[in-house]
Amino acid sequence: MAAIGNLRYRPVRRLTQLYVGLTLYGVSVALMIRSGLGLDPWGVFQQGLARQTRLSFGTVTIAVGALVLLLWIPLRQRPGLGTVSNVVVVGLMVDATLSLLPPGDGLPARIAMLVTGIVATGAATGLYLGAALGPGPRDGLMTGYVARHPNRSIRLVRTVIEVAVLALGWLLGGTVGIGTVAYALAIGPLAQVFIPLFAVPAQPAPAAVEPIGCPPQPAGETA
Repeated sequence: MAAIGNLRYRPVRRLTQLYVGLTLYGVSVALMIRSGLGLDPWGVFQQGLARQTRLSFGTVTIAVGALVLLLWIPLRQRPGLGTVSNVVVVGLMVDATLSLLPPGDGLPARIAMLVTGIVATGAATGLYLGAALGPGPRDGLMTGYVARHPNRSIRLVRTVIEVAVLALGWLLGGTVGIGTVAYALAIGPLAQVFIPLFAVPAQPAPAAVEPIGCPPQPAGETA
């Protein structure tokens, strides 16, 4: 994978991939909201906050992302362009999509929205992570904590954080349902498919330069 933050390597592909991925992520979250069948743990938390504060889901998403990003400071994590863009673009796209997309009419339509949203989330994750311009604020929080505490597994840290935000979001009025379970079961396999698919190939190492005026020597011959 290309070095994070190094835009000298394939900048057009990586920037395009980053912003297409973040746009798709916002659309996928809106689809899951409109399905009314449950959200991912952070989505439940943000929806609960939105209902309590009467702010839009996108506004709360941006605010939560910014607050999580502040937690990177004691972990000595450095955000990339993709990290900062994630905080802003996803929230804007959620609100824009919700303004255009009506709630699902009937259970089949709601299930279709849910399934499309979950699959789109997996593809979006592969796109923006594959661009190698920085992880999302929540992923960076988990990996940063594990880097500072190497005796903790990232699976355990992720589980503890997501169970905590899911429980808090449910208490705040966020929607927990079959979609929450489906997301938990599907997102890992989907990410495993899409992340390698969209990963930008590693930047090739610079070729060695022969000294000027020194012709190559035949094999086996020394100076």
